[in-house]
Amino acid sequence: MSKPLILVSNDDGITAKGINKLVKLMSEIGEVLVVAPNSPQSGMGHAITVGDTLRLKENRIFGDHIAAYECSGTPADCVKLAKHHILKDREPDLVVSGINHGSNTSISVLYSGTMSAAIEASISGTPAIGFSLCDYSSEADMSHVDEHVIKITKEALQKGIPKGIALNVNIPPIQTQSIRGVKVCRQANAKWEEEFDQRVDPHGRKYFWMVGNFVNHDKGEDNDEWAIANNYVSIVPCQFDLTGHHAISMINDDWDI
Repeated sequence: MSKPLILVSNDDGITAKGINKLVKLMSEIGEVLVVAPNSPQSGMGHAITVGDTLRLKENRIFGDHIAAYECSGTPADCVKLAKHHILKDREPDLVVSGINHGSNTSISVLYSGTMSAAIEASISGTPAIGFSLCDYSSEADMSHVDEHVIKITKEALQKGIPKGIALNVNIPPIQTQSIRGVKVCRQANAKWEEEFDQRVDPHGRKYFWMVGNFVNHDKGEDNDEWAIANNYVSIVPCQFDLTGHHAISMINDDWDI
């Protein structure tokens, strides 16, 4: 049997430690193609490049045996270019994004370029997974992630992911105790509560710097924030349909429109 074709992308850029780890792990499973941003794209969400140039350059950063390209666009751009230009008539068996440096739990999934690469793949019907390590250091210790990334990837390839779904996988940072297991769960009710610090640049001009705190309002034990806090890997199945179905009848019944 031929090896599965796995497309790898990220939002931390093609030189990040996380994507290097992910490429090595995926190479143990299948044929790998890498298309990743040429610079960090964290927090870009599902942005795409419109009205500007997109540049694509071959890069042998992962060795001569790995086909890799750096892209001037966003993570979503990378997946689009990979599928429509580089692969053309070939369809990847799986798209994986990451390993992100930092958590993408709860509301962060909306801002995440890592997850947007995965969700972009799911929009076109390709199974996809976004992997994140809950450690923001560019030199984060990733020595404990291999087993979980490989197992989840193999399960997705062998047993499938529901159509239109991208898996949001978050892995706790390395600790003295081993990871306790994996929890398939929901997105926590948690969010960033921002403040904007007004400052002055060297030329005397005012500017703003976003600061704030992450606040968890969720008291349940079935969500991704609880899983990470209790040293479990979390898997949240995500969909791109943002329709608030429960609100349709309320608006139809109560609004005078």
